[in-house]
Amino acid sequence: MAAAKKPAPKKTTTASTPKPKTSGKKSNRSFGEKVKWFLIKTVLWFFGISIGSVIFFKYVPVPFTPLMLIRAIENKMDGKEVYFDHDWEPIDKISMNLQKAVIASEDGTFLTHNGFDFKALQKAYKSNERGRRIRGGSTISQQTAKNVFLWQGKSYFRKGLEAYFTVLIEIIWGKERIMEVYLNSIEMGDGVYGAYAATEHWYRRDASSLTPMQAAGIAAILPNPRKFKATGSSSYINRRKERIVREMRYVGKINYSGDGK
Repeated sequence: MAAAKKPAPKKTTTASTPKPKTSGKKSNRSFGEKVKWFLIKTVLWFFGISIGSVIFFKYVPVPFTPLMLIRAIENKMDGKEVYFDHDWEPIDKISMNLQKAVIASEDGTFLTHNGFDFKALQKAYKSNERGRRIRGGSTISQQTAKNVFLWQGKSYFRKGLEAYFTVLIEIIWGKERIMEVYLNSIEMGDGVYGAYAATEHWYRRDASSLTPMQAAGIAAILPNPRKFKATGSSSYINRRKERIVREMRYVGKINYSGDGK
């Protein structure tokens, strides 16, 4: 009797472990998280740098502004002489007449508002809507924020940044410092910036010794200081001077100790 054959052993095959499939959603989430953290870091850097800059310039004179650079480039491109005159002058050496003149001409509620004059903005909007000459409703605080930290322009993005910096300087600087920076950085002639340079340029005298009419002459040309002249003025500017001198009487005594609040 023949012996029964043993069944051949079955071959065992080791199946390779399948790799987990990468989910598209997981990849998208990873990219989304990177974008989110990038945006968070960007915002934090922006707030840190902007607030730090405002704190820094609360104590340190502003040496240069974006407008000064823009004007120099414009003159260079037009083939004109690049003229630049700017010296910092502490506010206690700037005539009180000039401080009153810019309040009377540019921002009558400077000492009492918190950075924005909403009535002036509304008037400007209605005037421009009727097709009259374009006029702005910017306060001295807004103009200072724009001159020191931003560029010229009328986009909503820039106006939003202007509002942000206006709030910062109102909180951190206060009215006296805002006025001091304003009078030292604003354009007061072609290549002429600040009260010290302006009084020397237009009147050949010290910034502390301006008469009411001379101060009004500088304030009167601020809407377009490269076109108008504080001396040898047109009849239009002379009328503005007279109006500003009259309105200076209503400004009264300027007291920054309470920041006008």
